[in-house]
Amino acid sequence: MAVGQPSGAPVRAVTFRIATNEDLGACAAIWRTSINDYTNRLNLPEIPDDLAAVLRLYAHLHSTDPDGFVVAEQADGSGEPRVVAFVSALRRGPLWYLSMLFVLPEMQGKGLGRALIERVLPAAGTASLATCTDSVQPISNAVYASLGMTPRMPLLRLVGLPDRRHELQPLPDGIRAVPFDEIRDGAADGLRASALGDEVDTLDHDVVGFAHRQDHDMVRREGRIGFLYVGGAGATVGYGYASEAGRVGPIAVRDAALLDPLVGHLVTTVAPRGAFGIWLPGAAVTATTSLLRAGFRIDGFPVLLCWDQPLVDFSRYVPQSPGLL
Repeated sequence: MAVGQPSGAPVRAVTFRIATNEDLGACAAIWRTSINDYTNRLNLPEIPDDLAAVLRLYAHLHSTDPDGFVVAEQADGSGEPRVVAFVSALRRGPLWYLSMLFVLPEMQGKGLGRALIERVLPAAGTASLATCTDSVQPISNAVYASLGMTPRMPLLRLVGLPDRRHELQPLPDGIRAVPFDEIRDGAADGLRASALGDEVDTLDHDVVGFAHRQDHDMVRREGRIGFLYVGGAGATVGYGYASEAGRVGPIAVRDAALLDPLVGHLVTTVAPRGAFGIWLPGAAVTATTSLLRAGFRIDGFPVLLCWDQPLVDFSRYVPQSPGLL
């Protein structure tokens, strides 16, 4: 998230307002321009101009937390305002999560980032604060840390295919994987469709600290295939998603020892059209090692999970992306 270092100079003729659906395209363009501005200096490939996926994410964030999606706009030479920066923050139970904060390169260093954050921060003491930020952005990291969101853990993007499947742990004896669709269709013995949401909510409360059905709904709309993992006594021990587009997560497990075999099951059961991409927290040591041995590689610089107080147990949870836990 590109904030820029305050220069002390005031920002002139900039106004702030709640975003509308019509602003999302401009926000996606700012996201791409801002990231390409600093990755070009690192000789890294540019983000392509196909913004369909990020636009769907922005539409979801705007629909669930419209008051947390704020744009800054400035009049151009013709007097017409243009969006030059934006912020998107969401609230899930006790967690306030800063999902996006981006400023056009020519507008950085003017305090716009801080001004946007101040407009969406919750009242002091009313929520746990968290975000995810690029490790190659020390200025942004310092801004978030000054608000209490200190970098605590890397989030690694692993990309590839399980070419050496013998390096992956199988599901333990007595653990079965049941596709969500079978539960809804009534084909899964002993599992009721009406209880699926409750099972997932209960696990999320235990592992993540809050339920977030709206985000589960989004990943299913995105085509991710969900599995409920059930123990021998019929108790839910985990859930996970993977898609033919190659996206993996979120994943939650009751016991941290199950994270590795669940990741292995997902990447060997769903066949992607290309390669898989999965964001693994630094606490998922065994799963990371297994995937690297199986043929995956670390893609790009790590991003940093930041928070002011612990809430999510990242030894038992894999987020769907840095933008949405």
